[in-house]
Amino acid sequence: MKASELRNKSEADLAKELNELLKAQFSLRMQLATQQTTKNSEVGKVRRDIARVRTVMTEKAGKA
Repeated sequence: MKASELRNKSEADLAKELNELLKAQFSLRMQLATQQTTKNSEVGKVRRDIARVRTVMTEKAGKA
């Protein structure tokens, strides 16, 4: 997911996207803790996506 794609979304869509990413992050953390997955790199990708969404949300809040 690119930041340019996120900038085209509305605030409600960004909030929904952030909620989905946080749920995915929790799920991946639980899978790693119980050794049900070996996708260690996926956790980092989700964390970076969360940071991107939060950055764009902050940018939009600053413009308003």
